Amino acid sequence: MTGFLKGSATAMITPFCGEDVDFESFGEMIEYQIAGGTDALVVLGTTGEPSTMSEEERIKTLSYAIRKAAGRVKIVAGVGSNDTAKAVRFAGQAAALGADGLLAVTPYYNKCTQRGIAEYYRTICAATDLPVIAYNVPGRTGVNLLPETAEAIADIPNLAGIKDASGNMTQTLDTIRRIRGKCDLYSGEDALNLPILCAGGTAVISVVSNLVPAAVKALTVAVERRQLTAANKLADRLFPLAKACFTEVNPIPVKEGMNLLGFRAGVPRAPLTPLEEKDRELLKDALLAFGMEVKA
Repeated sequence: MTGFLKGSATAMITPFCGEDVDFESFGEMIEYQIAGGTDALVVLGTTGEPSTMSEEERIKTLSYAIRKAAGRVKIVAGVGSNDTAKAVRFAGQAAALGADGLLAVTPYYNKCTQRGIAEYYRTICAATDLPVIAYNVPGRTGVNLLPETAEAIADIPNLAGIKDASGNMTQTLDTIRRIRGKCDLYSGEDALNLPILCAGGTAVISVVSNLVPAAVKALTVAVERRQLTAANKLADRLFPLAKACFTEVNPIPVKEGMNLLGFRAGVPRAPLTPLEEKDRELLKDALLAFGMEVKA
């Protein structure tokens, strides 16, 4: 299927206060995204640290986001797992809560074959009527959804698209070529948002847009309107901030970035650690250079 996502989606962080999810702060972040023009919120994706959350916490967090958004933006629920049965269960929970779509990362750690990846997505899609986004991020999962496999699953009726965070533009271009007109491709790599959009990507699923949602949205609009001079200027401004957001593993830097902007993002859950001071200064400088008011 095509047309599920267009424009900018934010891979939301999950703010923690002590051992609990800080729902008040999460609500403020959701309102910040909506005010910035973001089209969709991805909740419980990798950036949201779901692997450190209990099933009860996941349900409460997704439920809260759906209620808070109240239909103003789409809510996409992260449901991926290295256990297909668990991913199917998460998909059912998300559908029951009222999510608009699902994001399923490729099975991690198990390092299954391409056949296994394809069967994983076929099983999830068969278990739900919701649009499903396949998420390829081999640097984190240890497996790579190859263009041939993307082509093999692109005809699944409710496979909405591929979120591509391979970091390999040659592979990305091959994937777009193979799935074009069948399902969409979304940029999952902030540094490559502009070229992926220009190559035919229909949306970005961005980490940086936690910090600057209006600017990331503006980039997608500029490309859609074929205003490439404006798009290049925006991409040039966003690039140092994107680079600063990945000095350490995501979401360590972006959570500290939200703290710097005055939100209560807290710190990542173990085994992730707070941002190193040298990287914090780099991120702070990038925010100031972008014109953001740093409050911490």
